Amino acid sequence: MDAKDILGLPKNSFPSSADKKPRPPKESQRKPDGISREVYALTGRMPPLMPSIDASQLKKKHPPHEKITWQWLPFTNSARKDDLHLYHWVRVVNGVPPTGDYSFAKYNKSVDIIKYTDEEYEKHLTDPMWTKEETNELFDLCGRFDLRFVVIADRFPSSRTVEELKDRYYSVSQAILIARAASSGDVATHPLIKEPYNVSQEMERKRALSMVLSQTRQQERKDEEVLVEAKRIAELRMASKVTEQPQLVVASNADAEVTERAVPGETISPSNVQPPSMVVPSATDNASTLASLRMLRVYLRTYALDQMVQASNSSAGLRTIKRVEQTLQDLGVNLKPRVPTKAVCAEHLELRREILTWLNLQKQVQYKEAEGSSFRDGSYGETPGTPKLLRGADQDRTFIPDSMNFGDIHKTVVSSERVGKKDQKRKAHGGPPTSAHKRPRKQKASDL
Repeated sequence: MDAKDILGLPKNSFPSSADKKPRPPKESQRKPDGISREVYALTGRMPPLMPSIDASQLKKKHPPHEKITWQWLPFTNSARKDDLHLYHWVRVVNGVPPTGDYSFAKYNKSVDIIKYTDEEYEKHLTDPMWTKEETNELFDLCGRFDLRFVVIADRFPSSRTVEELKDRYYSVSQAILIARAASSGDVATHPLIKEPYNVSQEMERKRALSMVLSQTRQQERKDEEVLVEAKRIAELRMASKVTEQPQLVVASNADAEVTERAVPGETISPSNVQPPSMVVPSATDNASTLASLRMLRVYLRTYALDQMVQASNSSAGLRTIKRVEQTLQDLGVNLKPRVPTKAVCAEHLELRREILTWLNLQKQVQYKEAEGSSFRDGSYGETPGTPKLLRGADQDRTFIPDSMNFGDIHKTVVSSERVGKKDQKRKAHGGPPTSAHKRPRKQKASDL
């Protein structure tokens, strides 16, 4: 008795080596040339994120006539004004140290601060909310800290907000640029003139940002629920538009067929032709689309343009939409703007609306021309000499020539109505059959 007997285990409870599945062989990856084994092991055998250097450059041999040494030499930085001497290791070729400016001095960039004179300040820059000493201090700090207004507000002697400091600096710079320019058009493209600083908008932006960042988990969940509900409503609206689209297509095709048939030279009665309806995008569709976009908070302008185009095309048929796109292509206008700025998108939508209105007016003109030609030709009226048809229930069974008078017409109608009523009564009451189907009567003795 062994442990297996005590535990009640079978003798062959453990799988043998023959039952084990063979492991798939590992794919061997060859180490790239020029990289040591230790460095390659640190990469985890994964491709590098950045482009690797060519292996031929890693072990490049120098020319035999060059003697390269490294020396500890002093250097100066042209970005510093104190002429400070520091030391670093320099690669020296054949005992000749490198010349020129410090290699990292080119990264020292400074902001060009506009300076003003006392006369310019008294003439253009006076402000009751700011003194001249405060303005001078502000511009000195802006030059020292490169327009880092958070640091400037911390170092400013009086209690001024960041927005107030920005507003004063940019308003003074803008006033100096306009005063020194010969005309307003010379500085119209300057960034400070083209995009002036708006202090009220900046304060509103920071207030909205602080509200978003200070939201609790419950408020975030409520906002997510609102977004989900808005998405569901948008999907329902899209589904309803998809179901209504075939009906609109059928209606537009019918209008197009009627308009194509109503051309001069054809016989069409104006009483049977309905004028095509004007398809103009409604303001309610655009308002609902804008409201749904505002709920998204952040969206691409191209997505907003697509939504507005769909809203404007919702009341038009498929054929009309294709004609609008074909007109855009004929005019050399892209179906989607390459640079979808706010102004470009607004002009694109306005062009689509004008093309749609033009097509609707074209349909109306074609209908009116066809109606006028039909009235002129008189092709829809009755032609002399043709037989007249009876109106009402007897329209499809009786022809009456023009030579018959009214009395003959009345007799014919009355007789035909009587015959019809007799046949109906016989069929309803199971009356005697007609003479063609009567049984032969029995002969009487008197007949014999």
